[in-house]
Amino acid sequence: MLRACFAVLLIISGLNTAGAENQQLPIMKLSILDHVITVELADTASARMIGLMHRRKLPENDGMLFIFPAPGIHCMWMKDTVIPLSVAFLDEMGKIINLAEMVPETLIPHCSVSAARYALEMNSGWFTARKIKVGDRTIEAINSGSIW
Repeated sequence: MLRACFAVLLIISGLNTAGAENQQLPIMKLSILDHVITVELADTASARMIGLMHRRKLPENDGMLFIFPAPGIHCMWMKDTVIPLSVAFLDEMGKIINLAEMVPETLIPHCSVSAARYALEMNSGWFTARKIKVGDRTIEAINSGSIW
């Protein structure tokens, strides 16, 4: 009986992240200062929950934009995420509220310091290397209309 319960738990836990590497999300080009990036849009609860879990690499100028249903204090963690990431929390107008560096496979919450509508995950150090900082408002959509 114990083995059967354990097997069921393994199957259920695997379903939560099954296909994490293969999820097909909408893609958008964004401009931050003079840097053009390609982001996957995590605009559903499921996409936000999976995020970049189990990805083995992230191209240098690619990332994921988490779109929350409403502004609020939102937190990110690195459960089952094996690549180091930086996160920028953004307000409704795309202004950077705060930045954080996140360590792979940890459960440490990284939260916005004020109401955020978006979180942008990029490779670790990406924002720092490009001198992108808190208060920068130059994030805009390219060729697709603005989302903010």
